[in-house]
Amino acid sequence: MTSPAVSSRDLPHPARDEIRLEGVLHALSDPMRLRIVRELAAASGELSCSHFDLPVTKSTTTHHFRVLRESGVIRQVYRGTAKMNGLRRDDLDELFPGLLQALLDAAGRQAVRGG
Repeated sequence: MTSPAVSSRDLPHPARDEIRLEGVLHALSDPMRLRIVRELAAASGELSCSHFDLPVTKSTTTHHFRVLRESGVIRQVYRGTAKMNGLRRDDLDELFPGLLQALLDAAGRQAVRGG
């Protein structure tokens, strides 16, 4: 049996058991990355990279998405020419029950305070 060909457009993601708490916390410690995750959490499905209007350069935006993907917070897949992003909520909730929701709730309260 042969394995499927790996496309140059396949992006590496950690398996669920490779996701580390310190990596997730580091990824979510940056305000831009936390903003991306909050938007993904509020969405009903995947969002393309171009959906996000961040006040940083394109290369910095790409860096933020890579950190989120490599830490296991998001999954990125190509759909046609668009790179689609989805929150790995099931994986994070299984590994760290309540953590993601607590962080999202805290970020929401901070945003209301103007922080």
